[in-house]
Amino acid sequence: MIVTLTPNPSVDRTVSVDSLGRGAVMRATATREDPGGKGINVSRALALNGTPTAAVLPVGGAYGRLMLTLLEPLGLDVRPVQIGEPIRANIAVVEPDGTTTKVNEQGPALQPEEIDALRQAVLDASREASWVVCCGSLPPRVPDDFYAALVHHAHDAGLKVAVDSSGAPMAAALGAAPDLIKPNRIELAEAVGRELLSVGAVVDAARDLIPSGVGTVVVSLGRDGALLVDAGQVVHAAAAISRPLSTVGAGDSLLAGYLHGVHAGDEPSAALVRAVAFGAAAVMLPGSEMPGPAQVAAVQVSVDRSPDPSRPLTD
Repeated sequence: MIVTLTPNPSVDRTVSVDSLGRGAVMRATATREDPGGKGINVSRALALNGTPTAAVLPVGGAYGRLMLTLLEPLGLDVRPVQIGEPIRANIAVVEPDGTTTKVNEQGPALQPEEIDALRQAVLDASREASWVVCCGSLPPRVPDDFYAALVHHAHDAGLKVAVDSSGAPMAAALGAAPDLIKPNRIELAEAVGRELLSVGAVVDAARDLIPSGVGTVVVSLGRDGALLVDAGQVVHAAAAISRPLSTVGAGDSLLAGYLHGVHAGDEPSAALVRAVAFGAAAVMLPGSEMPGPAQVAAVQVSVDRSPDPSRPLTD
């Protein structure tokens, strides 16, 4: 089983418009509400594709109740932790070509006892797990080393840990030597403190993290696919996307695809192919909808085991 943690979940409201105009009055062509948060998205994608998973998240207020209502028909193993403040709601405005503009709220301020309960819920859920996946931002008052401490606890219990975050929480987690990290290019650039404008720059940045104990780095590159870097190999994979609808949750779906592959016994390069197929399939779905097996299988992925380091990356 794979346990995901989403410390700062959200109800995601996606509004589709013909075009986005700053300061203008626009009419929506479609709207939808989805349970949001990186770890929740990872669990949703895993469950749809047959990988056992449990999702740990705090819930509070009206949006917390709505979150549980939205999750109920999905059949997920949800491990909610009750908190005093309401969880957040995020808004995504999507244009016909898939361009997505997001407005994310900060999230609730957790009390010390709520932070402890969240940590304990992860450890309790992980008793029969193989992976713990720490995903997304931390809400106010949660210490920056929260993920790092969980990495140590999980390792002590014989579990592997993946981290998909940014900023100070990611920096602290890197020092705890997680088995897998899944930054995007901007997050990786932030972690190493320099711009990453080419494939070679991304590879070098990922390699900089391996000596500190990070097992595998999977970097999502948007339209340019994804790169896998570990101590022994560099692999690039990409897929053509014919009909983009929304990029919301695509990186989360990519991470789910990689973990799905690893859980099924794939070698890292084969898991990367699954990851890119998951991510591309998600882009061709509305809102933050996650893909199922048929949608993933329809994606054709190309693999390059010797990517050109001089190749520039799309902005």
